[in-house]
Amino acid sequence: PKILVLDEATANIDTETERLIQDALKKLTKGRTTLVIAHRLSTIQHADKIIVLHKGRIREMGTHNELLQKKGLYYNLYMLQYKDQLIEKEA
Repeated sequence: PKILVLDEATANIDTETERLIQDALKKLTKGRTTLVIAHRLSTIQHADKIIVLHKGRIREMGTHNELLQKKGLYYNLYMLQYKDQLIEKEA
């Protein structure tokens, strides 16, 4: 299909399985418009554009790096999901 919709494609799986799915999705989404709905930020961090929704409204929009630099809602979610990994890197 020219448009692919993925709704929580990597929910409820371990990290290793997620990597396998991510690799397959890179091939599957190439040359297609893909709408990815996800709570796990690792699923979307390589997207061309990320739209952050909160209570039915668009709160932020940009790339992964742009959204981290804004230090808004996406940044806060990222810090919650990855704080343990970030602490390990600093140690």
